[in-house]
Amino acid sequence: MHRYRIWTTCVSLLLVLPASVLPAQNPTTLLPAIPAPTTVRIQVDLNARTGPFTPVYAWFGYDEANYTTMPHGRALLRELHDLTAAPVYIRAHNLLTSGNGTPSFKVSSTGIYSEDASGHPHYDFKIIDAIFDAWRAAGVRPFVELGFMPRDLAATLPNRHQPYQVYFPASTISGASNNPPRDYARWQQLVRVLTAHLVQRYGRQEVLKWYFEVWNEPDIGYWHSTPQNYFKLYDYTVAGVRAALPGARVGGPASTGPGSDKANLFLRGFLQHVATGHSAATEGPIPLDFISFHAKGYPTSHDGIVTMGLNHELNDVNRGLSLIASFPQFRRLPVILSEADPEGCAACSSRTNPANSYRNGPLYPAYTAAAFKAILDLRNRSRVDVIAMLSWSFEFEDTDAFADLRSLTTNGVDKPILNLFRMLGMMSGDRVRTSSTGAVPLDTLISTGVRQSPDVDALATRNANTAAVLLWNYQDANEPGPSAPAGITIQGIPAGVHRVLLEYFRIDKDHSNAYTAWQAMGSPPHPDPGQDARLQAAGRLQLFTSPKWLDVHAGTVRITTSLPRESVSLLWLHWEPWPTAELSRALAPSSFQVSSRRDPSSGDLFYGCRCVFPPSRESSIQSDELTR
Repeated sequence: MHRYRIWTTCVSLLLVLPASVLPAQNPTTLLPAIPAPTTVRIQVDLNARTGPFTPVYAWFGYDEANYTTMPHGRALLRELHDLTAAPVYIRAHNLLTSGNGTPSFKVSSTGIYSEDASGHPHYDFKIIDAIFDAWRAAGVRPFVELGFMPRDLAATLPNRHQPYQVYFPASTISGASNNPPRDYARWQQLVRVLTAHLVQRYGRQEVLKWYFEVWNEPDIGYWHSTPQNYFKLYDYTVAGVRAALPGARVGGPASTGPGSDKANLFLRGFLQHVATGHSAATEGPIPLDFISFHAKGYPTSHDGIVTMGLNHELNDVNRGLSLIASFPQFRRLPVILSEADPEGCAACSSRTNPANSYRNGPLYPAYTAAAFKAILDLRNRSRVDVIAMLSWSFEFEDTDAFADLRSLTTNGVDKPILNLFRMLGMMSGDRVRTSSTGAVPLDTLISTGVRQSPDVDALATRNANTAAVLLWNYQDANEPGPSAPAGITIQGIPAGVHRVLLEYFRIDKDHSNAYTAWQAMGSPPHPDPGQDARLQAAGRLQLFTSPKWLDVHAGTVRITTSLPRESVSLLWLHWEPWPTAELSRALAPSSFQVSSRRDPSSGDLFYGCRCVFPPSRESSIQSDELTR
């Protein structure tokens, strides 16, 4: 990644935006309207608040924990921290797996536990400390998934003869690393020792902000034993965590999508076990601070056309929340969708499954935007508190560019999906009511997905002096389709505000999209430095138009635009007093402090931007960020 390195303690600059550069606009002529009888009418009522906007998007995860400490992994963690003011949580597999820390697809290790010839435990924190230190340096918080089984603790099973670790593309969960422990008390001791170490290293108050989850998908091949033995593992695990840190947030079972009857039965059995109040480890109540399960779509491919399976992911969420709501003692607990994705294998490219070719372009963010709103609506309908929709996507170090892997970046180049999370990070305050004549009803999304007319819909937020409207045009099939002409009416702008400044961001085939830029280069598997620099620029979140002033009439502005198929847009409106903290995040979240004032005589708007770089930490900033 080619960046300007800044070593000084601060840099200051002043951007002068003359009033003549930002002329007043008639709100009905923001963009050339596309006359059509089928214009989608979108209504946004800023006064109709429906509750706080929860940053359920700010959760990410990956199989390969050791990618955390690699160059592109460290850089991406900083980007994830910077996309939102909310805490960002990171989940990773293999934190307790034996090995030397060498990552490969779907495999990682820390070598934390071993036993000597006499059977005495030995703990080695070197690798796991490096992972947690990298998370802390990036400013993100761990969502600690406790798994998998160390070699010297793994039980020997008579029906399994695979080696301890099996490598991709073979089934990486077929080895003894997914066996139950041969001694549950020793497993509990490992968890207690690790938790105590984390408290000693990072501080009790910090670790209390984290979440501890027991294992991953124990209802399928990730767990080589029975549901009852997983329940026992859960009891011993949370007992170990709580022994070292009373008050730690513990939960599970991280089971697969409860849209299937088998997974639904497993989740029900787990909740019934906890409800018994009898721990196998302590014989007392069983702690449960959150409930986690997974939700996955199911894309297919036919004759080169990928058809997403949004209804599968939403059915998982719908049935899971309905099940939890049926337990009065649990329906108030936070729910974490600790994997929520279009399908189930991040490391499987389109060579393995042609349906995975959706991952590089704008179909992925359009799908995720539609899923995001639907999951928020399901939360409201079920009255079960979903606090996380974790994207199982990160990066794969040193692969071919745009290799159809489910990732946020490709060798340090941002993919369009990451820009959706940047858009979501610019939304804050309260969610407000929206309606769209082009929206697909929620029950249709759950039952069949978006198979007929596209889903042209909106999600909006507001706080004291900003409003954000997320728009998308999504269809399950990635076939070419027409743009949707849209008229957006935003009402409820505070009395006394006569003009608002609009910034219009877009993800489509031509904006915020390094993939099409890479294709235009001839799809080089390993871009040269000059190509890489151009891809870096193309991958950033981009404005669709220059910022524009809009006149407000009776608290309302009207915007006309056209939304291409497979696109996501963000309309970000702000009015005086200027939202300097939010503008700081939008420009360069960890680097800028922004102030503003208007010259009373000329009407010119002045932004003062101050870049702050602590001397204790090297910081970097791209040239386009300095000049924006």
